[in-house]
Amino acid sequence: MAFKLTRSQYHDLYYYLRLNRRVDEQLTNLYRQGKVVGGVYSSLGQEAISVGTAYALGPDDFLGGMIRNVGAMLVRGFPPRDVFMQYMARRDGPTGGRDANTHFGDIRRGVLSPISMLGELVPLLAGVGLAAKIRKEKRVGLTYVGDGATSTTPFHEGLNFAAVLKLPLIVIAENNGWAYSTPVERQMANTNIVDRAQAYGIAGVAVNGNNVLEVYEATRQARDRAYKGQSPTLIEARTMRMKGHAEHDDARYVPKEMIEHWRARDPILTYEKLLTTRKLMTAEEKAAIEARLDKLIRADVEFAESSPMPAPEEAARPVWA
Repeated sequence: MAFKLTRSQYHDLYYYLRLNRRVDEQLTNLYRQGKVVGGVYSSLGQEAISVGTAYALGPDDFLGGMIRNVGAMLVRGFPPRDVFMQYMARRDGPTGGRDANTHFGDIRRGVLSPISMLGELVPLLAGVGLAAKIRKEKRVGLTYVGDGATSTTPFHEGLNFAAVLKLPLIVIAENNGWAYSTPVERQMANTNIVDRAQAYGIAGVAVNGNNVLEVYEATRQARDRAYKGQSPTLIEARTMRMKGHAEHDDARYVPKEMIEHWRARDPILTYEKLLTTRKLMTAEEKAAIEARLDKLIRADVEFAESSPMPAPEEAARPVWA
């Protein structure tokens, strides 16, 4: 079943893909200028997964992202300045300078904060699905894991729990080739992560993670399946992490030919080509989107840099009762 998009929605997807890329590029600049507190974790090359999945959700659905899912947070309404201030540990950031990168959420936006222990969000979003089922609400919980996180206990326990109870859960396995510096074939005998869905008796789909429309379509189908109470879904999105684990990691362990293979399959360039081929975006429309992005990024960087560092005496105020 294909979900028809309007011209405006095609443009929305392009806008968020480019916004995701621009935010990542700006974070790299801030890191190199010594303005970031801690590390920067890029989603370069993986933007289509975050954007396509988040755009497919409804307003009442819940999402739990990880450090490379900035695009999903942007789609759910967080402005770039929130991301910049988090990385710069500024007082006006979502956590007031108490945490870094994307460790923040907002229940009103249906976004749960990331948990550093990988895989832990799977049982948490399964719990969201259980609550929706008990309340008879049309609501789905969606979360992400990397290929490395599929080897963790919470991933398996959460997926099995959701499978047995037929909970409205969608798990996106971002198979980006590397768990830090460990290639997929060194951590699992069967490198087709989607095959695990069959073992749990749930729906499983493998998609080209660099094709935003394919990701969107698979997520919409999974959402509809969940709404009908049919089955949770495991979606394996095959992509490539185009940088090291973080900015401090030069990824010298990745073969150069692998980088070049995926560079030619860049998700934004791929989508631009599709829009041009189908005559869904004119040069003027593209230029207007770029101008809008320039204005937004410039304003939000200035806002973030003007935000002061938090006062030391404020550190524990919202933490301890």
